[in-house]
Amino acid sequence: MTALFAILGYAAIAIFLVGVLAKVWKYGSTPAPLKIPQTPAPVTASGVPTRILSEVVLFKSLFKSNRVIWLAGYVFHIGLLLALVKHYRFVFASVPEALAYIDTFEMYPGLIMLGGLGLLFLLRLIVDRTMFISVMTDYFLLVLLIAIAGTGSLAKHFFRVDIAQVKDFMMGLVAFKPADFPTQPIFIIHFSLVLLLLAYFPFSKLMHAAGLFFSPTRNQVDNPREKRIVAPWAEGGQPEPTPVAEEAMEASG
Repeated sequence: MTALFAILGYAAIAIFLVGVLAKVWKYGSTPAPLKIPQTPAPVTASGVPTRILSEVVLFKSLFKSNRVIWLAGYVFHIGLLLALVKHYRFVFASVPEALAYIDTFEMYPGLIMLGGLGLLFLLRLIVDRTMFISVMTDYFLLVLLIAIAGTGSLAKHFFRVDIAQVKDFMMGLVAFKPADFPTQPIFIIHFSLVLLLLAYFPFSKLMHAAGLFFSPTRNQVDNPREKRIVAPWAEGGQPEPTPVAEEAMEASG
């Protein structure tokens, strides 16, 4: 099992890194031929980072459009952040004092995540407009995240796992010297689900985490009069009319 899950772990991480980098490259190399900032947008270049920061930290546009979904999403992301902070000790031999201090507080990130995810799942079932635009992958992601948060909470509060053995295995993965894999069933399920999420991440809607920074409706300056963006096909002036276009003009005139 140690060899199997070590191979699966490295494969999932490789798919995650290569997939995310490929998507980021695609986002960055895709041209934005039009000025399409979503108003109210910053009118100076210095205002763009502030707007992006407000979206990343506060989900500002979502707050303005739907506060119930904003609340559910924000609760989930806060729980996810706390979970990541509490899991740092499994992959680092030593930790910063500030993070170690945070870890002394008894927090329940898995339960917070479950609350936000449960509300998001419920909204997809009871809100007609949200249910209409939902597809199977949306439900799959929610179920997968709920399963990860649920198994993590079970491992923490009900089915205790050998934390020292878990850390030895994770530290071994980081050092490319895997130690014995923990055999507690709840950890096996939790770890397998996390690997599935890592491998699926680049191909899912979770890539909005990176795509937000490349969205022209968010990262463009609202200065279409001061600085025009000319599409490559229009740089040489008006294109020559095609035979079909000439026939259409003759027929109309």
